Amino acid sequence: MARQQPPPWVHTAILLCLLSLTGAIEIPMDLSQPPTITKQSVKDHIVDPRDNILIECEAKGNPAPSFHWTRNSRFFNIAKDPRVSMRRRSGTLVIDFRSGGRPEEYEGEYQCFARNKFGTALSNRIRLQVSKSPLWPKENLDPVVVQEGAPLTLQCNPPPGLPSPVIFWMSSSMEPITQDKRVSQGHNGDLYFSNVMLQDMQTDYSCNARFHFTHTIQQKNAFTLKVLTNNPYNDSSLRNHPDMYSARGVAERTPSFMYPQGTASSQMVLRGMDLLLECIASGVPTPDIAWYKKGGDLPSDKAKFENFNKALRITNVSEEDSGEYFCLASNKMGSIRHTISVRVKAAPYWLDEPKNLILAPGEDGRLVCRANGNPKPTVQWMVNGEPLQSAPPNPNREVAGDTIIFRDTQISSRAVYQCNTSNEHGYLLANAFVSVLDVPPRMLSPRNQLIRVILYNRTRLDCPFFGSPIPTLRWFKNGQGSNLDGGNYHVYENGSLEIKMIRKEDQGIYTCVATNILGKAENQVRLEVKDPTRIYRMPEDQVAKRGTTVQLECRVKHDPSLKLTVSWLKDDEPLYIGNRMKKEDDSLTIFGVAERDQGSYTCIASTELDQDLAKAHLTVLGRPDRPRDLELTDLAERSVRLTWIPGDDNNSPITDYVVQFEEDQFQPGVWHDHSKFPGSVNSAVLQLSPYVNYQFRVIAVNEVGSSHPSLPSERYRTSGAPPESNPADVRGEGTRKNNMEITWTPMNATSAFGPNLRYIVKWRRRETRETWNNVTVWGSRYVVGQTPVYVPYEIRVQAENDFGKGPEPDTVIGYSGEDYPRAAPTDVKIRVLNSTAISLQWNRVYPDTVQGQLREYRAYYWRESSLLKNLWVSQKRQQASFPGDRPRGVVSRLFPYSNYKLEMVVVNGRGDGPRSETKEFTTPEGVPSAPRRFRVRQPNLETINLEWDHPEHPNGILIGYTLKYVAFNGTKLGKQIVENFSPNQTKFMVRRADPVSRYRFTLSARTQVGSGEAVTEESPAPPNEATPTAAYTNNQADIATQGWFIGLMCAIALLVLILLIVCFIKRSRGGKYPVREKKDVPLGPEDPKEEDGSFDYSDEDNKPLQGSQTSLDGTIKQQESDDSLVDYGEGGEGQFNEDGSFIGQYTVKKDKEETEGNESSEATSPVNAIYSLA
Repeated sequence: MARQQPPPWVHTAILLCLLSLTGAIEIPMDLSQPPTITKQSVKDHIVDPRDNILIECEAKGNPAPSFHWTRNSRFFNIAKDPRVSMRRRSGTLVIDFRSGGRPEEYEGEYQCFARNKFGTALSNRIRLQVSKSPLWPKENLDPVVVQEGAPLTLQCNPPPGLPSPVIFWMSSSMEPITQDKRVSQGHNGDLYFSNVMLQDMQTDYSCNARFHFTHTIQQKNAFTLKVLTNNPYNDSSLRNHPDMYSARGVAERTPSFMYPQGTASSQMVLRGMDLLLECIASGVPTPDIAWYKKGGDLPSDKAKFENFNKALRITNVSEEDSGEYFCLASNKMGSIRHTISVRVKAAPYWLDEPKNLILAPGEDGRLVCRANGNPKPTVQWMVNGEPLQSAPPNPNREVAGDTIIFRDTQISSRAVYQCNTSNEHGYLLANAFVSVLDVPPRMLSPRNQLIRVILYNRTRLDCPFFGSPIPTLRWFKNGQGSNLDGGNYHVYENGSLEIKMIRKEDQGIYTCVATNILGKAENQVRLEVKDPTRIYRMPEDQVAKRGTTVQLECRVKHDPSLKLTVSWLKDDEPLYIGNRMKKEDDSLTIFGVAERDQGSYTCIASTELDQDLAKAHLTVLGRPDRPRDLELTDLAERSVRLTWIPGDDNNSPITDYVVQFEEDQFQPGVWHDHSKFPGSVNSAVLQLSPYVNYQFRVIAVNEVGSSHPSLPSERYRTSGAPPESNPADVRGEGTRKNNMEITWTPMNATSAFGPNLRYIVKWRRRETRETWNNVTVWGSRYVVGQTPVYVPYEIRVQAENDFGKGPEPDTVIGYSGEDYPRAAPTDVKIRVLNSTAISLQWNRVYPDTVQGQLREYRAYYWRESSLLKNLWVSQKRQQASFPGDRPRGVVSRLFPYSNYKLEMVVVNGRGDGPRSETKEFTTPEGVPSAPRRFRVRQPNLETINLEWDHPEHPNGILIGYTLKYVAFNGTKLGKQIVENFSPNQTKFMVRRADPVSRYRFTLSARTQVGSGEAVTEESPAPPNEATPTAAYTNNQADIATQGWFIGLMCAIALLVLILLIVCFIKRSRGGKYPVREKKDVPLGPEDPKEEDGSFDYSDEDNKPLQGSQTSLDGTIKQQESDDSLVDYGEGGEGQFNEDGSFIGQYTVKKDKEETEGNESSEATSPVNAIYSLA
């Protein structure tokens, strides 16, 4: 993160202050004045011969000046040449060649004269030259014969062109010549070889000259090299060899200079030009070049090295750059140096250029013309284009060397003076007029300008004026106070007022007043001060992995009265916002960062007055580039050295290199990992296996990921040998009861060691001492037939190829095929542990009856029926496994309150043996699961309704429900209340103690064993009580006095009374039926009621009338689970499903005792009756 500019209080004012604050006052064009040259062609004017010639000369003056030209110091009569014309109201010459003519005929030195009645102004002497691009002379070049290692210079000698052509070397097929520190082009265009190598003969060499104006390229006939060598074999792998020359038999030698020759030379350069020093040396090995300056350091701000350090360029040379420079050429054989003496000369340059002089009658003045150069230039004065000494005498004028002094000037003194200063390297020509005027002050800028500036900036208020004599100018603020000058203010000669640091109190109206003896004039400027634009949260340097998202922040504070624009640059170029980028007011987001997104990002916040910018650098971590240029060296029988050139790490250091190989015999085209090396190496010795045709590639790895594989290396085949190992994972297993299949993992290409790999398979019965059976196999399996059941065998597998056998193999024990077990477990005993688990115990079978490897004892069991009547259950068989030779185990996850059957078997690798005797057992009653679909509703602010469904798994006979609830308000809890319900109740209503508190309800079902899993719900959060409650009360007050409302309330009360009477009648008739001793015998509709075995229930899903307590008889069918409820009823064809059925409550009490129980929620109170109807 970096701010790329000075603080914003200097932004705008810097531009203003760069303007000249002391420049000469301009005469308004409506006043009489001598001519002034405003535009002219350059001194050395080179033109394209294919175009018309244009020589520019423009001037201003009042009256408008007339023009004429000289050519080669003689008057140029334009009217006599039909090809030459002069533009209207201009002195620009146009030479037209559309109708023919040769441009060369017009070459020469031209000068323009602009004249009116007040004087004559002159242009520079313009040297007109026509561009030339001559053809290369035809020549036949013999082949250049050179000894390998010797130096060589191929001379270009381009034809002289104007301007000089650009030289470059290519082959005759237009392929560029690769240049390096050994082979490079000199500044003179020649091609230098510090030493010639055999590979230089692979191409030819042609010098090419490109001419600027004609855009043509001239090609010289190509040079052909013939290199004489002691080693004609051109091994490309030796190019980067550290000892390349000795490897090729080239003798090493000390450096010597090819250009410039000798030990010393000199060079002259003009001030302001570029100095180019060049040293090219030969030698073996190729020398390195270093540059030094005698008695000091090289100017670091202006010096730079070019052409592989063979050239030193110093830009914008000044006198202090003169001195002695030397270049040092060195290699391991020695070093030499060449000294270059640099002399800096200078064409004339201005110290004090003459400026126009405006005087009032009777005033004094002077023109000064001071210049410097090397050698010292001479000064010549002219007036209106004529030498001053030949002009009419003027008693009011005195010449004193480089100064002309005017005293008591009069109107007759008006003229244009020329100062010409020159030496052998060039000249300078300046025009300055003397104008004598008598003019009162006048303002030249628009009135009442508005200037907006940034707080704390340096700024300038301009007040251009004119008058003669030159008026004095004063500034005032807000129309009062003293003259503004000094302190924070400064007034320049041209009348501009500079405010060094703008403050808020500087805002206001500024008045400038110009005064001379002829009168005064004034103007006003209104100054507004604005807050600076500041980036207060700058983008920060970031490092991101490829594919991630990056956000660069740029939050800006600016003056709200100015329009803000935020833009972004990338690498100092405007950023294109593509579909992967999102630009917002205060940030730039880049999605899916890629390598091309890396770079510097600059946020520019700008208004019409100022700007601020901040820069951050984004570094993208990418996968490394693939390694390249794989090379195999140090070739040995069982090893090879692999060398590669690392690719770019893309800002994440390479941590590892993975070397892979591919062979073309067993798995052609399939690459395998060979070895892994640290990221700091690029060469490794690889251990190889015999008789493999290797090909290698390398993958680079960094924290971001793996590179693409490198291009494959060349192939390398190792010689063969007998196998040094045998196949692994040898096994013998039966696939049938009378066979044994011998298998192994086949050996791969790196372990085969030779052609025709095969396997010698041997086997025999264990502990019988019989002879070995053997067979030769080419695959990876062999089947031995006609074997006894499950008999152990000794097995050996040995590898063999055409070079011999492998080592003696290890003996592996295998078994022939298994048969089904012949016996079942006996004396199976069952003990019930709890409602869902039993323990088993049995007698193990004899080993000889297993006929294989005993895997496990297995129990098959199934649910025969439920103890709940008429409950359909699934009799799907399930199993429990007991691995190993063990006599006991536990079967869990059984359904409570159910009848089960169980059988046991022995299991080996072939399968199950015969089943044991079937055993029966019964699981006791358990606790029920949680009630289903527990719902809490709040119809109004006074009551809460609860509803639920029966448990999915009652796991016994339900005896009721337990509800616990507590009021809470934030962290405050009320007293817990417990309600117990009968099994047939699935609804309940709670009256709220207050309209603010919420309630937490916990509901569970019960059997004789205990309470089951509970479910918890909370009442809805009450709304904002203030407004709704008031609205409810108001509405109630509004309608309570209405007649229709009173009638409706009476009808509802009557209906509730009738429903209560019906409820009492139904309850007095009873909902009881007898329970038989034998629970699986259904009750018939003819059975009388029995007082000692009755129970009540309600069925929510099959009510014929809302609130009815009549019991219905039906059958419960299992759906999702083996557990369900048994249905009880007095008769009828009604049927319950699992969602609506329940188990009634067993009791031996009389009706009277039922109504007196303290746990029943069905007491004959009106409130409970209403709950039952709800």
